[in-house]
Amino acid sequence: MPELPEVETVRRQLAPHLSGRRLEALEVLDPRWCDPAPPGEVADAVRGRTIEAVRRRGKYLVLALEDEVALVMHLRMTGTLLLVSEAEDRPGRPHLRVRLRLGGGRRLLFCDPRRFGTGIVLLGDEALERYFAQRLGVEPLGPDFTAEALRELAAGRRAPVKAFLLTQERIAGVGNIYADEALFRARIHPLRAVGTLRRPQLAALRDAVVESLEAGIDARGATIDDFRHADGARGSFQDRFLVHRREGEPCPRCATPVRKLRAAGRGTYVCERCQPRPRPRIRLPAAR
Repeated sequence: MPELPEVETVRRQLAPHLSGRRLEALEVLDPRWCDPAPPGEVADAVRGRTIEAVRRRGKYLVLALEDEVALVMHLRMTGTLLLVSEAEDRPGRPHLRVRLRLGGGRRLLFCDPRRFGTGIVLLGDEALERYFAQRLGVEPLGPDFTAEALRELAAGRRAPVKAFLLTQERIAGVGNIYADEALFRARIHPLRAVGTLRRPQLAALRDAVVESLEAGIDARGATIDDFRHADGARGSFQDRFLVHRREGEPCPRCATPVRKLRAAGRGTYVCERCQPRPRPRIRLPAAR
């Protein structure tokens, strides 16, 4: 699934080509993309409006249109946005779900083999803020993501730290890849209860999350299966993974083989020498 670095990579690629350009028309070829909104209503709401900015919030990509109209898209598992010329918009392109016709003969194509990707139009800045407030927590590359903010979010929570990092309502944009990489950098086992982490560990985790995300952006995202850049190229962060998808390979710190286990329902990669497994709680017998 495209995570924050992959969506930010696409945003940076699209922004120079889309900002200031007129959105001539939006064609929804698969109604599931904007369900329950009727495709015609979505198309009418954005037709003819100028794209003022291309933004990102967590894993969401936002086309900010004139008059406080926002087209919000989520790539989900296998979505890809491709920027092509009119000549390159050939008939029969596989998995094409939505076509955005832009001024100057450009096309933005939303392709998605598994059809999980979504789009929604929101009218007014307040509606956009409410939409994200209901779904997303702190932006990890923003100024509000501090060690103290992380400590407040984690306080008293018994969930494994891996599950905590994947909860978008807590921290926006971190997914399976970058959670594994951040926990390794911070030397924290993914099954450790997040509420038991001490201040130095939370500070290290905060820094590790930021470092992992920035490394992903620097590599222009990770392409494991379907993710592609707006020009169809692949990301390269998969070539720099420290532990993710490296089961059986030597840990880059201590050479202990990397293990794969399940955490938060996801395949999770860990060096259990650098990231010690939490000790099981000892239950005392009940007093008689």
